[in-house]
Amino acid sequence: MGEHTADVLEERSEVLKAAHIRVAWCGVVLLAAWGTLGAANAASQQFADTMVVNARVYTVNSLQPWAEALAIRQGKIIAVGSSKEIASYRGPATKTIDAGGRLVLPGFTDCHNHFLDGSLSLLQVDLVGAATVGEIQRRVKDYAAAHPDLTWVLGRGWGYTVFAPSGLPDKKYLDQIVPDRPVYLEGFDGHTWWANSKALQVAGITRTTPDPPGGIIVRDPGTGEPTGAIKEDEADDVVRRVVPPPSREQVTAALLRGMQEANRVGLVRVISPDGVSMRGGDFHILDVYDQLRREGKLTVRFDVALRIPPPALTQAELHEVEDARHRYHDDWLSAGKAKFFVDGVIETRTAAMLAPYADDTQSGRLWWEPAAYKHAVAELDRHGIQVFSHAIGDRAIRLALDAYENARQVNHTSDARHRIEHIEDASAEDIPRFGKLGVVASFQPLHAYPDDDVLKVWSRNLGPERAQRGWAWHDVESSGGVLAFGSDWPIVTMSPWPGVQNALTRQTVEGDPQGGWLPNERISLPEAIKGYTLGAAFAGHREKTEGSLQPGKLADLIVLSQDLFKIEPNAAGKTEVLLTMVGGKVVYQSPNWNAGRTASEERH
Repeated sequence: MGEHTADVLEERSEVLKAAHIRVAWCGVVLLAAWGTLGAANAASQQFADTMVVNARVYTVNSLQPWAEALAIRQGKIIAVGSSKEIASYRGPATKTIDAGGRLVLPGFTDCHNHFLDGSLSLLQVDLVGAATVGEIQRRVKDYAAAHPDLTWVLGRGWGYTVFAPSGLPDKKYLDQIVPDRPVYLEGFDGHTWWANSKALQVAGITRTTPDPPGGIIVRDPGTGEPTGAIKEDEADDVVRRVVPPPSREQVTAALLRGMQEANRVGLVRVISPDGVSMRGGDFHILDVYDQLRREGKLTVRFDVALRIPPPALTQAELHEVEDARHRYHDDWLSAGKAKFFVDGVIETRTAAMLAPYADDTQSGRLWWEPAAYKHAVAELDRHGIQVFSHAIGDRAIRLALDAYENARQVNHTSDARHRIEHIEDASAEDIPRFGKLGVVASFQPLHAYPDDDVLKVWSRNLGPERAQRGWAWHDVESSGGVLAFGSDWPIVTMSPWPGVQNALTRQTVEGDPQGGWLPNERISLPEAIKGYTLGAAFAGHREKTEGSLQPGKLADLIVLSQDLFKIEPNAAGKTEVLLTMVGGKVVYQSPNWNAGRTASEERH
């Protein structure tokens, strides 16, 4: 083992140049070596609760990348190996799941998923894919007619390209179909909202209402009247405060439905930067998660980051984040991480850029004063609290990296694994800093899907030179950074498989553009899988217990309908999950499950 381990460590050191990342990854490798040998020598005396056999198991364990079967006991993997080796773990009560030669992977983690918002949206009007104003009107009108009891008509998913050339909606289109009830619709990216006149009236928004700090109430340039378009969270809050909040029963029902969908697409853990402000110690949403945990109803593991709003981190907020960390801290529910919005988005020119937008004189803006943000990050870092920073433009990304570097120097910390979310347009000088500083690069691969939004609106706003830097997955990874992948649901689908495909191709499902958009930033299939598994686990300080299939780790796995290693990259998005297991328990089985005996037929 020694010579082989040395080779692995040498290879890892070439990839991960930052010293603290190199040490952490070496710990993963040593754990893998111990687990592989320990299973062969000691675990053979234990009977498994469950065995998965007749499989092509891709373990994401560099010392044992492939196997045929695995054994599970008390929610954890106790052995991984050949069918013959695993057969010795069969006891009189062991359940056997025959995978029928299918590909088995570690269960996927969604590293950036607004789970509660997405789950609630499943109960609202769905505007995703509506290509015209008329189609949006039809859906809203039908939904309103089907729900006459609702005091507000809520929905989400409309896109900017529907409203070309301005890219922004107008209240008149909603007034034409629902004039007597407030209508409030979230855009697909979660940064712009659309209100009808009734919603503006109830919220008290008039031509004299000032823009809240950090938000924009879009106005008619001739009359000054609000158009119905609302930009960024601070302006959304003006309307949101009069929208009836969901009841505890509605939140519970939404979470249960959302977990069903997550399990269906192969998710076993969700990291949710929900943007929930904990000011005042209000933990009622987290308490709903916790009640489901205590009742044994969670089928997805959750990490929740709590939003810190500008202008400054208060001592009360710091104490509340620490309180959340102490209250919720097991394998099923963990809180006590902090989320910052450093800027907005490129489509609405609110992302903070180092130079003006190509089609505008302004360069976006920072949501935080740099000194206040750096101080807040350093204080959280000093208390051992992981920080998530939404940073899309190159100026915001640089500020986040500067803040993390400052915290590291001031507090003498080295393995905080602070994260930057989205990283859409980083400058070339800042790319190597992810690996150097140990900053996790939290990307959402489907955001780089080269449709009209990216190739026309996003690219137009940046200009051709900066557009060539979009979503630099390969550059970050090859310079030593750790990739952690997610969806940003409900902004895009929660299913990771279109994201996997886009990470491999950077093409539309029709194959455009030929050769891929910025093809040098594509990554390999093993790298893409790692982004959703071991890389995601590393991002959450969980690489010793999750992220790969090896002895001692949680038995979270999925069985797929097709072998990703044997198909063309442009077919990956069609992958169906046939079975999802969390903690050794089958939480989802597809109606198309046909591999040998079905899980429901196995002996318990």
